[in-house]
Amino acid sequence: MAKIGERTILPVLREVSAGTILDGGELGEVMLLKSERVPGAQDPAEVFLYRDSDDQASATERIPKVMPGRFGALRVLASNNTGAFLDWGLSKDLLLPYSEQRSLPKIGQLAVVHVYVDPKSERLVASQRISKYFTNEMPDLGEGDEVDILLFGKTEMGYKAIVNGQYSGLLFKNQVFEKLYYADQLKAYITQIRNDGKIDLSLYAPGAGKVDDLEDILIRELEARGGFWALDDKTPAETIHQELGVSKKVFKKATGSLFKQRKIIFEDGGIRWVGEEG
Repeated sequence: MAKIGERTILPVLREVSAGTILDGGELGEVMLLKSERVPGAQDPAEVFLYRDSDDQASATERIPKVMPGRFGALRVLASNNTGAFLDWGLSKDLLLPYSEQRSLPKIGQLAVVHVYVDPKSERLVASQRISKYFTNEMPDLGEGDEVDILLFGKTEMGYKAIVNGQYSGLLFKNQVFEKLYYADQLKAYITQIRNDGKIDLSLYAPGAGKVDDLEDILIRELEARGGFWALDDKTPAETIHQELGVSKKVFKKATGSLFKQRKIIFEDGGIRWVGEEG
């Protein structure tokens, strides 16, 4: 059965001057306008079903940037007393109702949303109430697994993230050593899965991968600090962990590797960046 918010193939009933009339079953006749055809698409075409401004079931061969039931970051095109309107790749913009907003979306900026079909109106809408839509299932993942994350908020502890488009995650701020922003999409690694199914995250791979990541972090930080950083082998382990979120052992491996590559030298009380050539 054809449903609003799904992609499906519908039988062709007839051709008209404006486009093609499709058989939507319980939805009735569905219009596929010529302007909604994708060049090169085969017949019968797979279409996405939605309700137009007149509340009529309509079809398009275009694929939304974020499908219903999923999360994504969409750009704000306009805003009024009803809500904000988002660019999701279709001719009809996606409504983010005022009641579903967590902050006042600004035109031109990205909004992290969950897209869904409103059960009362059957209209497709967006919500910024992200936590409400996480799955209740325990993640089929393990510590050290690489995941895709989308940042959607910040707390005193760190950055709130959507993990693999399904789960709630937290990226602790004491383990972040670069500028991160709302709506950033990144790769991360699982450090722990809690009993409630929420996931603790790190941007740095465990084991050997952590050393490689730390080398890049040290280089960027040295450049930002003018080439010198007052951290070395004599620095207390607690200070290193507070600054970098890693053990002293990992720190020593990373600086030792950079020294062998002739990218840094050790000076009294710290390390100095000397460039690629040494």
